[in-house]
Amino acid sequence: MGKETLTRLGLYLSKKPLSQAKLSRRTGISKDRISKLHIDIKSRPTVEEIYLIALALQVPYSDIVDFLCQDLKLRPESEWE
Repeated sequence: MGKETLTRLGLYLSKKPLSQAKLSRRTGISKDRISKLHIDIKSRPTVEEIYLIALALQVPYSDIVDFLCQDLKLRPESEWE
């Protein structure tokens, strides 16, 4: 599977040494849902799913959130009013 077909979460997970099947078994998230989170850009992970994935990978929850949200920025202060 090419990197261009992965979601941002799929890209993050592809760099980790845990297969989708093992991730599914550890988290209780179905294999189908894990697959969708990897490749379906319309699929949005829930907070609970991200938390369980972080636990399974033994990484801080904030690492995943920071990676997923790295392009998000606040609007310029001049536009706040």
